[in-house]
Amino acid sequence: MECMGFSMLPEGCASTILSLTSPPDACKSSLVSSIFRAAGESDVLWERFLPADYHDILSRMVEPLVVSSKKELFLPLCEPTVIDGGNKVN
Repeated sequence: MECMGFSMLPEGCASTILSLTSPPDACKSSLVSSIFRAAGESDVLWERFLPADYHDILSRMVEPLVVSSKKELFLPLCEPTVIDGGNKVN
């Protein structure tokens, strides 16, 4: 029986595998192969790690975030964020 390498996996499959881990593990897994590296950068993966109401949180922020990817958005949303005109911290 011939063994297939990670490079034979479709990126969507790799993203699904990484989404079953944690964000730190997804980052570490990007060192394993180029397909996991690509999956680890995909917005599809990082959307799964973001809170379900992240659009609402973003719309209520006092200072809007400027990011180019869902991965970049993840870390600031892990920190306390001022929302609702400065009346609440998320």
